[in-house]
Amino acid sequence: MERLDKFLCDSGVGSRSQVKPILKAGRVTVDGAVVRDGSAKIHPQKQKICLDGNPLGGKKRIVGMLNKPAGYVTATEDKDSTVMELLPPEWISMEVKPVGRLDKATEGLLLFTNDGDLLHRLISPKKEVPKVYYAQHEGTATAEDVAAFASGLTLRDDTVCLPAKLEPMGAGESLITVCEGKYHQVRRMMASRGMHVTYLERRQEGNLILGDLPRGKCRLLTEVEVLSLDGKG
Repeated sequence: MERLDKFLCDSGVGSRSQVKPILKAGRVTVDGAVVRDGSAKIHPQKQKICLDGNPLGGKKRIVGMLNKPAGYVTATEDKDSTVMELLPPEWISMEVKPVGRLDKATEGLLLFTNDGDLLHRLISPKKEVPKVYYAQHEGTATAEDVAAFASGLTLRDDTVCLPAKLEPMGAGESLITVCEGKYHQVRRMMASRGMHVTYLERRQEGNLILGDLPRGKCRLLTEVEVLSLDGKG
């Protein structure tokens, strides 16, 4: 048994505050009878719950992406502004969490989901999902830097990094592809080669590309995109 308003939120109808007027308007039925009390107990497996005559299925999987701006912490709660403040209320009500982490100054592609299994698969080091970053930095990457990245860098604190791809784009610009997510990894890798990063943006994760999604905006992934994350696309 569970509360009707929670079931509606889990079904993607909206947040608790959005669900209240929907209930009040008599748009929700349980086994054909209008129910306006959000605290009413229901049994989703045994009862038919409908909104405007359309059956609801309960907890719905959400997988989406955000084009993260600088200045937001990747966390569900923090003393500073978090990425959760940029999400639509219906995502919040369905308990999505960020997949992995972008530091406060880094911008770009950040995934969210309420599918715990998918989240853990994507952040598992064994998965080795490639992530592509665009960096602006001091200096110019050389052939020696490219070779060092490809061999696997050892950072100043003896952290050993997996082989990575460094693609110089000219003076002060590079693309970096890594398959792990150590703390401030891209910045630290570049710094180890004498190139201080002044701007960093994640542009791709696996087969997902940030594309033209505006900064600070988010969208749901398509079914094909979700399947590609699941390794079925």
